[in-house]
Amino acid sequence: MEYSLLGRSEQRVSKICLGTMTFGEQNTEAEAHLQLDFAVNEGVNFIDTAEMYPIPASKDTYGRTEEIVGSWLKDRGNRDKLVIASKIIGPGAFNYIRPDLNFSAESIRVALENSLKRLKTDYIDLFQLHWPERRTNMFGVRGFPDDGSDPWEDNLLDILETMQSLISSGKIRFFGVSNETPWGLQRFIHLAEMHHLPICASIQNPYNLVNRLFEVGLAEISIREKAGLLAYSPLAFGTLSGKYLDGTADSSSRLVKYASSPRLVRYNSDFSQGAIKKYVELAKEANLPPGLMALSFVNSRPFLTSNIIGATNISQLKDNIDSIHLKLPSDLLDRIELIHKSMPDPAP
Repeated sequence: MEYSLLGRSEQRVSKICLGTMTFGEQNTEAEAHLQLDFAVNEGVNFIDTAEMYPIPASKDTYGRTEEIVGSWLKDRGNRDKLVIASKIIGPGAFNYIRPDLNFSAESIRVALENSLKRLKTDYIDLFQLHWPERRTNMFGVRGFPDDGSDPWEDNLLDILETMQSLISSGKIRFFGVSNETPWGLQRFIHLAEMHHLPICASIQNPYNLVNRLFEVGLAEISIREKAGLLAYSPLAFGTLSGKYLDGTADSSSRLVKYASSPRLVRYNSDFSQGAIKKYVELAKEANLPPGLMALSFVNSRPFLTSNIIGATNISQLKDNIDSIHLKLPSDLLDRIELIHKSMPDPAP
């Protein structure tokens, strides 16, 4: 396993992070525990979850993923050897989690305490804002949707002060963001430096062969400010494995089981499928499994802190973790760039 430093700290995290959003939905508790055991035995020390997981989000299942991770942590007694990341959701259609979905000090504290209980731990290493509280372009929106009606008032300094309080109390160790924009990440860093508050340690955004929008603006900030990317959806919900093109996807696969989910449509459009087909064909020409090439590409990025992989079985998990051992040759990277230039970011 390879390791990176988390933000500006001395905390080492595995360059492969185990994502858990299938735990409690596509995976049972027993299956999840097997995945966690396998990943840790392979050198993974970084586990990512969220209060709203599993996905698809549901009033009946939210928090279940944290509970499953928590029961495993309690059973194994290895908490001090792991870096656990979780997330507080922002505004949206999830009022069953909390009536007030915002990043006020009270909401953050309530969310954190609930996550700590479910995870059966006294602290969370990396506590992240799941998405901005303000209106901005995310989840498939390319342009900034400003119509002058956003009621949000800049509270980023207040958020940082709350995070400082939680760090001082030992409830969290680091603060991070997710689904954030260049403006948001840079402003958090600027305010933190001005007021001697916690510097954002990481940014968890989508990044894969068919969605490289992170490279526009955010990549430079990540490198210069040492706020590295935690890349989610590195296989574009499994589409870059090629299994949906050759018909090998089974009924438990996400795009089969949850085909109507709006968050999955981004990888299911004709344009996205056209680009995916080109990458899959390129991998096969190079005698590589398409998924392995896709993950290895993400692993090679200089702004990456950790690649968040997910799986529904141990075989998939092994293949995904093994991607850390493959270094793509320069000629293959050049051919990837040619496809990217001809079909840039079809799945924003």
